[in-house]
Amino acid sequence: MRSLIILSVAGALLAMRLASPACELCAIYSASNASGDSSSGFNVNIAELFVMQNTLQFQGEKFDLNPFLNNSYLNSWTTHLVPGYNFSSRFGISASLPYIYRTFRRVEFTSTGGFIDEEATESGIGDASLILRWAPIHKNEMTWGVIFNVLAGVKFPTGDRSRLDDEVDRARSDLALFGPGHQHSSVAGIHQSDLTLGSGSYDGIFGTSLRARWQRFFFNNQLQYYLKTEADGYEYADYFIASGGPGGYIWLNDKWTASVQANVFYETSGSDELIGQPVPHTGIAAWYVGPQVNLTIGEHFAFNIALDLPVHIFNRGLMVVPDYRVHGGLTFNF
Repeated sequence: MRSLIILSVAGALLAMRLASPACELCAIYSASNASGDSSSGFNVNIAELFVMQNTLQFQGEKFDLNPFLNNSYLNSWTTHLVPGYNFSSRFGISASLPYIYRTFRRVEFTSTGGFIDEEATESGIGDASLILRWAPIHKNEMTWGVIFNVLAGVKFPTGDRSRLDDEVDRARSDLALFGPGHQHSSVAGIHQSDLTLGSGSYDGIFGTSLRARWQRFFFNNQLQYYLKTEADGYEYADYFIASGGPGGYIWLNDKWTASVQANVFYETSGSDELIGQPVPHTGIAAWYVGPQVNLTIGEHFAFNIALDLPVHIFNRGLMVVPDYRVHGGLTFNF
């Protein structure tokens, strides 16, 4: 992973020296349009996220005291199909329909003394969402640009939540056996709430995005807040994300461009609630860093791919945390 970062930086520096200066600003302006910064009409985005979670942690520290629990792992692929329509450069609407595929091994000690060792796959449609976009600031000139978007939307319970229902049912059985003073959760690195395709709840989505550009250089920033609600005995904690960083164009011509960006990603959430009781193995604060490469072809097609490497992850209780994440996307503007 370190070699990948070093090669990306070295390639960026070399390409900056070799890139042709002919009509650089025209190419950058076209790249902004290809990314959807200025165009109106229909667009389609396909986004992919892969997360490898093989490291078991307890309270932010690696945990290797139990050989059974250390067999747990979770690898997730999430593909988002995101059709959208921009009424103008300032207003737009988009929908997101995810397809999720997971391979995992779940090793769990239940509260009643049972033992579960399940190695399987889980796949299907996740929770869909609808997002509105408004750009109160939108300046996209030849040599510079500032675009600030405000986002708001809702997530719908379209994904299967049978695994989450199983966790709630077992907690209610535990409540009937031991009463309300008992901790109604199991000991595991991966729980049914980590594997469920849907939450069963309607949730609010709020955020902002900023893209500032001057000559060859730019800065991107995204803020996202997910307001979670309770559904049938389980409530996921609210979730906050901040990401972004500086970048620059390393290759420019009339037909296509390439740029490299340094990304910093921060995420945090509190504790979930299970039948009204805080879940001790939920809640996280994590920092990631990594490179992102962006390509555009003409004014209609854009592509990006990024790598997130964990710098620091603090988690409450026992949890399998990410080793790395890879994400990218394709955008086509009609």
